[in-house]
Amino acid sequence: MAKLVSKTYGDALFELAVESGQMDEMLEEARGIQRILHDNDELSKLMNHPKIVKEEKIEILEQIFKGRVRDEITGLMRMLVSKSHYGEMESVFTYFIDQVKEYKNIGTAYVTVPMPLIDSQKEQVKKKLLETTKYVEFEMHYDVDEGLIGGMVIRIGDRVIDSSVRSRLVALTRELSKIQLKVGE
Repeated sequence: MAKLVSKTYGDALFELAVESGQMDEMLEEARGIQRILHDNDELSKLMNHPKIVKEEKIEILEQIFKGRVRDEITGLMRMLVSKSHYGEMESVFTYFIDQVKEYKNIGTAYVTVPMPLIDSQKEQVKKKLLETTKYVEFEMHYDVDEGLIGGMVIRIGDRVIDSSVRSRLVALTRELSKIQLKVGE
């Protein structure tokens, strides 16, 4: 259900952004709202409180966002609350942001390495990804996992490129376990 809500409302916002020619502005506003929703536990508790009626919740959102973001976006937020979908609001904006990034050929890469990379290494990774994908820009996210030993794991959407030493050792172990040594022959 939540996926259907985020897709339905996210697609509507995306179409509006394309038609109005305000995609970049709406993208920045959506990112800002998403940060506020993600970082503000008190707002979430308030908006999910069962004893606060929808009209009050809508009024709270309007006090926070009206005049700071486009009326179309506050209208979308109003609609989500009125249809009891406040819990999916963050995922609606995530879906919208992903749609805009895909439309603009901006990829998001999650790179896991065994030790922190210096800036020149990060640039090399980004450059290689730009050369080998359809994307014209990348948002890069780096994480360190010392258990990898060496190499790296790169995730872009649902694709994973795993060149880590750990995964190679696991594959080698699997292959070796298939080999049956014949003793005494």
